[in-house]
Amino acid sequence: MFVEKCLVALTACRRYATESDINFFYKYVVPTARKPIISNALTLLFFFTTTSTFAQYQLSGTVKGKQDSVAVKGCIIYLNDGKRQAVTDSLGRFSFTNLANGQYVLNTSSPDFKATTLTITLAGRDQSVNIFLASRQETLAEVTVTDKQSDFGFTRMRSVESMGIYEGKKSEVIIPEQLVANLSTNNARQIYARVAGLNIWENEGAGLQLSVGGRGLDPNRSSNFNVRQNGYDISADALGYPESYYTPPIEAVGRIQIVRGAASLQYGTQFGGLLNFVMKKPVADRKFELTARQTIGSFGFYNAFTSASGTVGKLSYYTFFQYKKGDGWRPNSHFTNYTAFADIDYHFSEKTTLGFDLTQMSYLAQQPGGLTDAMFREDPRQSNRERNWFKVNWTMPALHFDHKFNANNEFNLRVFGLYAYRYSLGFRPNRVASVDDNSERDLIKGDFQNYGAEARYLKRYSVAKQQAVLLVGSRYYHGYNHSVQGLGSTGKDADFNFISDANAISYDYQFPNRNVSAFAENIFYIGDKLSITPGVRFEYIKTTADGFYGTITRDLAGNIINSVSTTELRTNGRQFLLGGIGISYKPVAQLDIYGNLSQNYRSITFTDMRISNPSSVIDPNMQDEKGYSLDAGIRSTQTTLYNFDVSAFYLNYNNRIGEVQFYDANDRVLRRRGNIGQAVIMGIESYAEGDFLRLVNPSNPNLSGVLFANVALIHSTYKASEIAGVVGNQVEFVPNVNLKSGIRIGYKNLKASFQYTHLSNQFSDATNATEGGVSAVLGLIPAYTILDASLSYQFSRFRLEGSLNNLANTAYFTRRATGYPGPGILPSDGRGFYLTVQVKL
Repeated sequence: MFVEKCLVALTACRRYATESDINFFYKYVVPTARKPIISNALTLLFFFTTTSTFAQYQLSGTVKGKQDSVAVKGCIIYLNDGKRQAVTDSLGRFSFTNLANGQYVLNTSSPDFKATTLTITLAGRDQSVNIFLASRQETLAEVTVTDKQSDFGFTRMRSVESMGIYEGKKSEVIIPEQLVANLSTNNARQIYARVAGLNIWENEGAGLQLSVGGRGLDPNRSSNFNVRQNGYDISADALGYPESYYTPPIEAVGRIQIVRGAASLQYGTQFGGLLNFVMKKPVADRKFELTARQTIGSFGFYNAFTSASGTVGKLSYYTFFQYKKGDGWRPNSHFTNYTAFADIDYHFSEKTTLGFDLTQMSYLAQQPGGLTDAMFREDPRQSNRERNWFKVNWTMPALHFDHKFNANNEFNLRVFGLYAYRYSLGFRPNRVASVDDNSERDLIKGDFQNYGAEARYLKRYSVAKQQAVLLVGSRYYHGYNHSVQGLGSTGKDADFNFISDANAISYDYQFPNRNVSAFAENIFYIGDKLSITPGVRFEYIKTTADGFYGTITRDLAGNIINSVSTTELRTNGRQFLLGGIGISYKPVAQLDIYGNLSQNYRSITFTDMRISNPSSVIDPNMQDEKGYSLDAGIRSTQTTLYNFDVSAFYLNYNNRIGEVQFYDANDRVLRRRGNIGQAVIMGIESYAEGDFLRLVNPSNPNLSGVLFANVALIHSTYKASEIAGVVGNQVEFVPNVNLKSGIRIGYKNLKASFQYTHLSNQFSDATNATEGGVSAVLGLIPAYTILDASLSYQFSRFRLEGSLNNLANTAYFTRRATGYPGPGILPSDGRGFYLTVQVKL
């Protein structure tokens, strides 16, 4: 009976007993069963002592962030002397097995969190622990980053995020879903209100195209930014024609990432930096979630947006469809827009993911044409063009592969393409006030076929017991554009066909280009407060213009007599290195003092190489733009109560490309596009935001009152130029004062916002011309002040949103167009009201 009881006890303890324990029991305990009980007791005591001594235990745990309790993935856990280590999975879990009783020391290592040490004692059983890590930028008193984003809808990039390095760089992140703004019309004035120094063109109220610039950069279709969606290019041609005719619907965007000129080393050579739209991610805890939004508004506006998302096993998806139409604030401004998107990801394991994106967008817009200064003063809503049309079709497939070898080594590959066209048709003489004579319209067709691949490798390692992060990458890009210009029909409809006359084509060019690049950046941490991030980028660019241009001769009746064509082949290949360095110093957990110096470069585009425009000529000796940008500032880390970033910048812009006005031999006023000279732009960009109601009454979490101010004070001048009368002038597209401020009051699920926008005078060309003349292409853009108000209320599965834009019904304009959709002054929309109903199932 004694032996049987021992066997039962041994079986119960089987998880702690080794094979040698079992053998010991049968060899020594069983044969002594008939000996005195005291002898048996001593034997059993020896047995259990031996079992306890040689038992194997497990030490496991979970690593989380101290501020937000979010699992920390990829954290290295060192055991004792470091010979054994474990890496946390996507849920922050780790484990060590086959451990004997005793004391163990755990040390953590993660690039975004401070190292910590924990001592654990194993005494006869498995043990599980929770380890909380302090961020390099936060302390426990600051609670959570996610609460901060929910309050303000505005934050910044972390030092290492999404296979990118942003330490020491000026960056902004907008979270549209947390804004109280007009999202259905992609209202850029409200969405980007907290980004200091942005200059936004507003010439159509539907949000079909985004035109943002800053620091003296031309806002035209955001062409001075490297514009991406989910990390891949979406512009017409990243080098040859970097204009963005497609803008993702903000209702589908999860985050908008902006990195200033310092992004030139990782993402390309644009002076403006990076503008990346990160689409919403699939919901992880549901197989199906449906969101439907319906919006109606002034001027016949209607928007229907529907998205579906979910995760089924290893497969996750997010997709949406948007239909948008409207009549526009001015006559002859009707538009229809369709956009569809699908993102499908398959998770082979926690380390490997393969995903596919597909975007399809098309729209047709009637364009009311431009106005002269006199016409704008008389009636900014008038239009004397009813035969002008614009059509765009954008198709973008993209494939992404992400693999994590281990906590220290990650790899990402993106393969992407673009198959698109943009057609413009209309009557656009140099004299804007001219009455349409119903002659053949000017037709321009551009077809784009681009593809590329970009690979990145991120490695975390140690140097003298200090963490370091290395990022290397390479890129290949093949761009192709076919541009044809000539005579279109005499009708009024959107007929994008050339007339049958053999002399109708006045311009036919192919613009192939190639780009090969490689880059490297490395963060070196010096202690817990200081980091230095040097970087370098190699670029090889080859652009080609191959085709012909001509002139058409007409008789007195307007009939075509003949056409003279000139063939042309221009090739430009070049290679160069760009360098930069960033510094970040965090004296306390709440502050980051940063600085960055980066070289910039912008290739001439194919419109710089050759274009046919009745009022413009091209300098055939035009050179690429070169220079550098410098940022230095101090900013807060993310908090739930306040946020600020005050910085100074200096931009040196050599060979700046622009336009100047001149008179030809027939005393016609024309524009010459070429290298203007050296431009220097410097200033202060400041942003501050605080929840003053929670500061004075922290005990009431249901009530908030957020006040923000965004002020950019900029000085610009041309330091050198070979063009007479330019040196000392102010640089175009630079308002000296750029102010956006506002307040948002919230109580529980009810939120209301009010915004004030003011920009001072700015010029549209390097000669600082103030009068637009008969073409109104060049001249002053007068100062303007705009007021906006928005409201939102969330209840159950429903949300109501309302927006009243341009409360004071101010008559203003932000752009003088040089070609389409002008030429001339393009007035911005007057007062308009919009109402949205959302339901989520």
